[in-house]
Amino acid sequence: MRAWSVTRPGPMATHPLSLSDKPIPEPGEHDLVVRVTVCGVCRTDLHVTEGDLPVHRPGVTPGHEIVGQVSAVGRRVTDFVPGDRVGVAWLRHTCGVCRHCRRGAENLCPSSRYTGWDADGGYADYAGVPASYAYHLPAGYDDRELAPLLCAGIIGFRALRRSGLTPGGRLGIYGFGASAHLTAQVALAEYGARVHVLTRSAAARRLALDLGVNSSAGAYDEPPEPLDAAILFAPVGDLVPGALRALDRGGILAVAGIHLSDVPALNYERELFYEHELRSVTANTRQDGRDFLALAGRHRLQVTTQPYPLGEAHRALADLAADRVTGAAVLICAG
Repeated sequence: MRAWSVTRPGPMATHPLSLSDKPIPEPGEHDLVVRVTVCGVCRTDLHVTEGDLPVHRPGVTPGHEIVGQVSAVGRRVTDFVPGDRVGVAWLRHTCGVCRHCRRGAENLCPSSRYTGWDADGGYADYAGVPASYAYHLPAGYDDRELAPLLCAGIIGFRALRRSGLTPGGRLGIYGFGASAHLTAQVALAEYGARVHVLTRSAAARRLALDLGVNSSAGAYDEPPEPLDAAILFAPVGDLVPGALRALDRGGILAVAGIHLSDVPALNYERELFYEHELRSVTANTRQDGRDFLALAGRHRLQVTTQPYPLGEAHRALADLAADRVTGAAVLICAG
């Protein structure tokens, strides 16, 4: 099968990916093999490819927003059968016995492993996954629309929860790519929030307004009113002080990315006093995924995608690195 591999991690200009032939995975007794139809292109894939996140498996195939059809199942799998439409996301293993897993925080499991980082992902014709970490998918979406839901959507949903937003609250969103454009819709539909988007891309600002947010402005601008909650999606630490200053008393800033450039020194009185909180977001639990996909079944989200053939994965990642993607980039792996 065709599969991309991270052979020389580094900037996209150095061509860190190579396309080669790999064997089709064989299912273990608890596993699925999925014929990939679409795989989303996530900023985490970019971090793995460029070396911001050190590769855990040499020559790993990136991609963890996988939609496809089950082609084979292990002998102990009961929840899926060949032909089912299925989703594969970032989290693919936790121990189930550590203190974090036992208290429902499996995203913090020290033994966690991830698709497209610890194991081959979806920039390929086929991918394997433990069945207990695969998702049944909501109706009413095509495969291109579903792919970004599996990471951009789920992580944005967890970040929204971490931000402490309450019904009718005022939310600031910094950066407006794949995850943010879904999270904004959830905040509007589920929370009745007032949403203010701050991002450097003019096209993204236009998309935000088209989706119904209350305002959009530049990334370093001030929102038009104090914020009860904010989420930083852009992996830019320089934005943290301004986002903290934009919070009302008791406000929370959640940082949604797995990688962030260095945060400048913070001034306690300007940025942290009045019980401002700064929170990180680490992966997600499977329950987050199930809850978000159920929500996506209740509220028809508008998913903006920019498609690329599988053979142009390098161009898709380069466009993402250069902010040339509006919404979510997706690789079309099969018809």
